[in-house]
Amino acid sequence: MSTVLVTGGAGYVGAVLVPKLLARGHRVRVLDNYTYGRDALAAFRGAEFLQEIAGDIRNREFVRSSITNVDAVIHLACISNDPSFELDPELGRSINFDCFAPLVKDAKRAGVSRFVYVSSSSVYGLSKSAMVTESDPLNPLTDYSRYKALCEPVVIAEQAKDFTTVVVRPATVCGCSPRMRFDLSVNILTNYAVTRRKILVFGGAQTRPNIHIEDITELYADLLDVRADRIAGETFNVGFQNRSIADLAEIVRAGVSAEFLQGAPIEIESTPSDDQRSYRVDSGKIARVLGFIPRHTIEDAVRDICHALRVGRYSNTFEEPRYYNVNFMKHVAVV
Repeated sequence: MSTVLVTGGAGYVGAVLVPKLLARGHRVRVLDNYTYGRDALAAFRGAEFLQEIAGDIRNREFVRSSITNVDAVIHLACISNDPSFELDPELGRSINFDCFAPLVKDAKRAGVSRFVYVSSSSVYGLSKSAMVTESDPLNPLTDYSRYKALCEPVVIAEQAKDFTTVVVRPATVCGCSPRMRFDLSVNILTNYAVTRRKILVFGGAQTRPNIHIEDITELYADLLDVRADRIAGETFNVGFQNRSIADLAEIVRAGVSAEFLQGAPIEIESTPSDDQRSYRVDSGKIARVLGFIPRHTIEDAVRDICHALRVGRYSNTFEEPRYYNVNFMKHVAVV
């Protein structure tokens, strides 16, 4: 049994990851400021090996106390996505970048043996390559992706024999979570199709990689058990289906019509977008090195969300700020 600190463990991805770590027999320590509430891990609250710590990752003394007697860190905490970052760039920089190097150094000094940094495939920005690999140049187009990229060499530089560091560049995540987000491509398109019977497509030609939340959280858990010399100082793309936004809309339309509307038609409405990000990621390296092959598809995510909406797992999905990072940050006056 090892003790794992998950920063941002009450977020969209963390709320799916933490139960998996517990199921694998780890002690889990969640460090989160709980901006989005304390419901995400409510089903596991009181579990013998779960410790939740509410606090600010920018408070170095607080972080140092939280990281004591920890074997591994999975760093998820950040101001997530471009619109949220743009609400307050200084806040975004302070959380996503300024406190990162101190966190890594303090983890190393505290005897942490493994540090998993969750970057983003958005660091590739706009690429003309048929498929971008880990050795392709980075071209971040926004402050969010720029600071994600700037953190990568920081953690790799601390790689040591007794401090294994690894960088993951995940694709856009889709699927259900106890801390649900309807501001991610597949999720929001599905929500529109189910709730409004219409899908709004901004742009359409941009190509993005996708990954199901069940697969990416399995990988993060697996990285705690992989032999150190296979991942030490390495960077991995993790995506599955590279699809244009227009293709995603068609996949969602077909899935929702079949799963939720008994074949009823769904309109697709397109509008111009100034979002230029477009890239296709090659995830061959992680398949070769670790044998990691995603098992869940975009279609699976659409079916899962349809089922969750049908049974009332999520309600008022357009009106409730908690499903949208930007709206909620404004709602609780984070910025």
